Amino acid sequence: VCLSSMAANVLEEDSMEQDIESPVTIHQPKLPKQAREDLPKNISKECAKRKIQRYVRKDGKCNVHHGNVRETYRYLTDIFTTLVDLKWRFNLLIFVMVYTVTWLFFGMIWWLIAYMRGDMDHIGDSTWTPCVSNLNGFVSAFLFSIETETTIGYGYRVITDKCPEGIILLLVQSVLGSIVNAFMVGCMFVKISQPKKRAETLVFSTNAVISMRDGKLCLMFRVGDLRNSHIVEASIRAKLIKSKQTKEGEFIPLNQTDINVGYYTGDDRLFLVSPLIISHEINQQSPFWEISKAQLPKEELEIVVILEGMVEATGMTCQARSSYITSEILWGYRFTPVLTLEDGFYEVDYNSFHETYETNTPAYSAKELAEMASRAELPLTWSVSSKLDQHAELETEEEEKNQEDQNERNGDVANLENESKV
Repeated sequence: VCLSSMAANVLEEDSMEQDIESPVTIHQPKLPKQAREDLPKNISKECAKRKIQRYVRKDGKCNVHHGNVRETYRYLTDIFTTLVDLKWRFNLLIFVMVYTVTWLFFGMIWWLIAYMRGDMDHIGDSTWTPCVSNLNGFVSAFLFSIETETTIGYGYRVITDKCPEGIILLLVQSVLGSIVNAFMVGCMFVKISQPKKRAETLVFSTNAVISMRDGKLCLMFRVGDLRNSHIVEASIRAKLIKSKQTKEGEFIPLNQTDINVGYYTGDDRLFLVSPLIISHEINQQSPFWEISKAQLPKEELEIVVILEGMVEATGMTCQARSSYITSEILWGYRFTPVLTLEDGFYEVDYNSFHETYETNTPAYSAKELAEMASRAELPLTWSVSSKLDQHAELETEEEEKNQEDQNERNGDVANLENESKV
């Protein structure tokens, strides 16, 4: 608005000057470069919708990258977990490289033993006893190394009893090969049976909703399990991720606040056989106590929900995560029912799992609703108490009057007695 008014003023001044000097041509004013660049940017910033950066993505992966980690040696001290956390392509590459390197290394040693003993110079000599029979080059030594470490034993290349260094090497390779097999096979087995794969069949609703339930404003979302094998000891938690500034001026980015979803009542323990709606009552302890429908889109917050439990088939603990930002929280909606009773069983329709429908919900915050309810009850309470107070005051006044009358009567009787005595 300021730029447009300035442009209009400049246009009027230039037009007046042009009318005086040369009334034939009128040049349009040119705004400064900074003004021309800032104007569309300001408009786009006001008109464009603010995008909230997620802390946890919808698929449950944390949107956090670790940078400038100097103590990288810590990853090598826990090499087993490091290998398990690697991607499959890198894990398979390391798997193949470890076996290939060990085979080549021991194959080279077998060839060196044969070469130093002179077995290569007596190939085909029946009177010569080699360290390894039928070993005539590096390729055959490499094949013998594979046979030894994998305990295949085809029977063509065998070690003789005239080679003590070969016997020691055989023992070392057998023990080291067993260790490598246990380590790499165990790593692959753990990676295949990771419990986080079980979390792929635990689903969360696309949106969260805010509506009335039992006369109270509640925040709700839905969870479900797609498998027939259940999650044992399933529990649900929720966190509010929002930046905060303390009273001392300290800025805390991505501050985490607990959202009560039934911790004190035990409702956070789930029997997750069919989809369940998780409810959070918005009360004075809730971080949504002062948030109304008009204020909700202006808030930069994120709700992270965490579902944990043990896999019934394996007994391993798994965890599923999801999140909701302000644009995914619907005010005045409820979830469509998905459970129906059929002939002898209950059926869950997952086509309606994410569907919602609009319901009559006040646009005020829970705090405002509580204040309006208290104001609505105030006149009745005040009238009853005032009537009781008035009734008590009347009773006290009557008692005082009765006491005064009694005193007056007593005084009159006393005066009559004195007169009679006189």
